Amino acid sequence: MKPYSVSIGHRNPPGATAGEDGTNFSIFSRHATAVQLLLYEKPDSISPFQIIDLDPVANRNFFFWHVFVEGMTGQEKISYTWKVDGPAYGDPGYRFDPSIELLDPWARAVTDVMWQRKYTRESKEAKSTTSMRAMVLPGNSYHWEGDKPLNQSPEKEIIYELHVGGFTRHPSSGVTYPGTFSGIIEKVPYLQDLGVTAVELLPVMAFDEQDLPDKARDLGLQNYWGYATHSFFSPHPGYCMNPLSGSHRDEFRDMVKALHRAGISVILDVVYNHTAEGGEDGPTINFKGLMNRGFYHLEEHDPRLYKNYSGCGNTVNCNHPLVGRFIIESLEYWVREFHVDGFRFDLASILARGEDGAPMYHAPVVWNIEFSNILANTRLFAEAWDAGGLYLVGDFPGFRWAEWNGRYRDLVRQFIKGDPGKVAELATRLTGSSDLYQSSGRFTTNSVNFITCHDGFTLYDLVSYNEKHNQANGEDNRDGDNQNHSRNYGVEGATDDPDVNALRLKQVKNFMAVLMLSQGVPMILAGDEVLRSQRGNNNCYCQDNALSWFDWNLLEKNQEMFYFTKGMIQLRKRHPCLMQRQYLSGAITDIAKMQDIAWHGLKLNKPQWSDLSSRVLACTLSRVESEEEDLHIMFNMSEDSLSMELPVLEERTWHLAVDTARSMSLDIINPKQQQATKENCIQVCSHSVIVCESR
Repeated sequence: MKPYSVSIGHRNPPGATAGEDGTNFSIFSRHATAVQLLLYEKPDSISPFQIIDLDPVANRNFFFWHVFVEGMTGQEKISYTWKVDGPAYGDPGYRFDPSIELLDPWARAVTDVMWQRKYTRESKEAKSTTSMRAMVLPGNSYHWEGDKPLNQSPEKEIIYELHVGGFTRHPSSGVTYPGTFSGIIEKVPYLQDLGVTAVELLPVMAFDEQDLPDKARDLGLQNYWGYATHSFFSPHPGYCMNPLSGSHRDEFRDMVKALHRAGISVILDVVYNHTAEGGEDGPTINFKGLMNRGFYHLEEHDPRLYKNYSGCGNTVNCNHPLVGRFIIESLEYWVREFHVDGFRFDLASILARGEDGAPMYHAPVVWNIEFSNILANTRLFAEAWDAGGLYLVGDFPGFRWAEWNGRYRDLVRQFIKGDPGKVAELATRLTGSSDLYQSSGRFTTNSVNFITCHDGFTLYDLVSYNEKHNQANGEDNRDGDNQNHSRNYGVEGATDDPDVNALRLKQVKNFMAVLMLSQGVPMILAGDEVLRSQRGNNNCYCQDNALSWFDWNLLEKNQEMFYFTKGMIQLRKRHPCLMQRQYLSGAITDIAKMQDIAWHGLKLNKPQWSDLSSRVLACTLSRVESEEEDLHIMFNMSEDSLSMELPVLEERTWHLAVDTARSMSLDIINPKQQQATKENCIQVCSHSVIVCESR
């Protein structure tokens, strides 16, 4: 291929920016002494057709190195890498190595077709055939057809956490391109039918599928979840139908547009706490070879080593000025260019660590994200803890930030499996966790309520296993959480015992019922609605196989749970009293002339707050709109069937809406088919939840 003519170029914007006259390349490296740009005709070309040496005076402006390649418009789909040299490798924290080709951190589309992670600097085998590459793309010409972020009310959200690859990769999915953004489009009708209002996608920014322990790699496994990001501006090539064509952006946009048309928001699980480069023994992909000392937290006593607050080998120095700006530019890019509706931040407590690693409430990057004009209507969710022990649930900096409520998860698990003395805290969690959020001026919607997520047992495994079973991961069952608050009900794992299976199904229904009856934002793990199992593996990060994939045969096999979940979502949607931003106080309401909430035990107005053996709770929730019904909810997690009192109504009658002890079509009842009860008490079976509506 004929070499291009070049000129000086500009430092802004970073990355590769194509126009009618050519492409501007710009990259940051404060301490670099020499920089080369390598151009490849195709993503899988063995050798570059042109190597451009940047002059350290003419092609450098402040900390940026830049060059303009004339005549390259992006239509050619040229791929490129960088080589950067600088101070000696090692102390005091530099990792410059001119033998390694680096990936542009600002790349809009990347390919890993040539990548081999096993390369290390010490092996002296640096070759172009082992590098990741960025692709030069033409300017933005996508037709959004009027699409824009949905900006849904937080209190009305029902989030569905799913893995883009695993949702359609199983042969039973029946989609044209399994495991891709396109596959999600084909399953939009399913999501609509279920009734969720938002999908939370496990990492979709380009990540290293080869990033996992040696033992797991030796077993033929790969990084499945995607918490190994290396390119924060590029959709993951592994989820594209034809990644070598550079179609990343449009394929992702097509998916977003299809979901938005269905009224479903798109939330991205993002990983700004660490990168795929790992610790001191990890590969150099981009950041290490450009700005290792600034981008990562290094040990003071030996800057060749990395602080590891993430548990993944390295920790991003999020509040370094340039790194913080990089993070915010990345987020704004996904909102501006991809119409993303929100972000869930993995190990978000790391964002609240200063440059010295110590916690800081006024962490610049956290507050700058909160106050960004472009992100003003974007939902922000924090996983408010990290592997370094910084647990900030209820105390994460900022006001807009909602939090994955780990305390809700643990308490509901304990209560449903029958742990005594949990009723008082259950009441707090059901009503939006006011103990965590109210005093700071935040709302019930700051609590993201969940019982299961990608990390841990599935809902069905939560009632099928007492212990984790992670042997398939190659780490001798040492990985994964040991504290699961699970219960197998007599048999560890799958069984043909009908009584055990019936109790397990009832308990799964109880979990789903509690989740949908709680104030705050509910989140469901994909597959829980059809009793998906991982056979006791609570850490399937490396299992890109049927153990993790959504098996669509389960939709027919376990349709009872699907219809129950769908019915509970419908019940929640028709009850504004379950979706309130303000906290319930027990005060008299204007519409119903009742307390907004009243608490009970076996008898009315006598909750057993101080009874440490109690496993029973009830409440009456007043309607907030005139056409709505009041709700009376009863939880009995004891071993006995109990008679529980119903409030006396003057102008209405209680109708049974939900009973988790009943079988399909009777467990959740359509309002038109509900039967009135005139009794003052109702029998609540052991391990069950009952909901009545006033009409």
